[in-house]
Amino acid sequence: MQRRIFSGLAALCLAAATLAAPAIAPSSGNTAQAQSTSTASLNVSPIGANNWSCVPSAKHPTPVVLVHGTFETMADNWLTLSPTLKRQGYCVYALNYGLEGGLSGTGDIRESAAQLSDFVDRVRAAAGTQKVDIVGHSQGGMMPRWYMGHMGGAKYVNDLVAVSPSNHGTQGVIAPSSTGMKLIGVVGAVACDACIDQVAGSEFLTELNSIGDTVNGPDYTVITTKYDEIVTPYGSQFLDGPDQKVTNVLIQEKCPLDLSGHLTINHDPVMHRLVLNALSTDGPANPAYRPSCTI
Repeated sequence: MQRRIFSGLAALCLAAATLAAPAIAPSSGNTAQAQSTSTASLNVSPIGANNWSCVPSAKHPTPVVLVHGTFETMADNWLTLSPTLKRQGYCVYALNYGLEGGLSGTGDIRESAAQLSDFVDRVRAAAGTQKVDIVGHSQGGMMPRWYMGHMGGAKYVNDLVAVSPSNHGTQGVIAPSSTGMKLIGVVGAVACDACIDQVAGSEFLTELNSIGDTVNGPDYTVITTKYDEIVTPYGSQFLDGPDQKVTNVLIQEKCPLDLSGHLTINHDPVMHRLVLNALSTDGPANPAYRPSCTI
């Protein structure tokens, strides 16, 4: 599918780069330096992740791969979940993918899935395991399904835990703004390949879901919030599948006063507890599990 670059995108991309990069941004007058600094920041791992000498324990024998969302990096997306998993004894790994125009998670999703495939192979070789568990946010919760279902990756994945995933797209276009990410109604206002791919009814999503929501092998857990303002409606995030294979969790059904949105869910302790339950359960998350709702 051909995509055009429209006027005004440069300002939006600069805002997104500022949002995503954990490093201090350089002067706005030096574009080359800004892009160099943004790219360098992609090498920053979240705390607890990418210790390539980590040996999986008997209690947690499967390494966990963290996959960030659109316009995000591994460092900001997994700032709190990565050290939480590490403290629980998991071998944790994270990657950046989909670099386009200096922004991560914005490239063609098929190509991003190929990058995930290479990273999973590297993790399996380092950890000495046949499979990994994947925890992904937003695009990072949906994109692994292409890897598993259309690239033969299912045999290498034990669990997919998807947090606010764009499984069936969103009613609008995901775009960066000066205050974070937002939805806009006009497709022509953005030139982000992954943004267009995640619009409900897109060519990519039609092909992704043409084989069904799940494939044989992995277990699937979806964790979402009814206050998601990016992937809408939030029910579109859920996956269809048998109970022994799929668990869909709405946080407010567990903790009614939880106000997490699309981005704040990343650092929600309730979400962390639900992820831990999914990873420790034989199969998808236990639908009867009730996490503590305290901070």
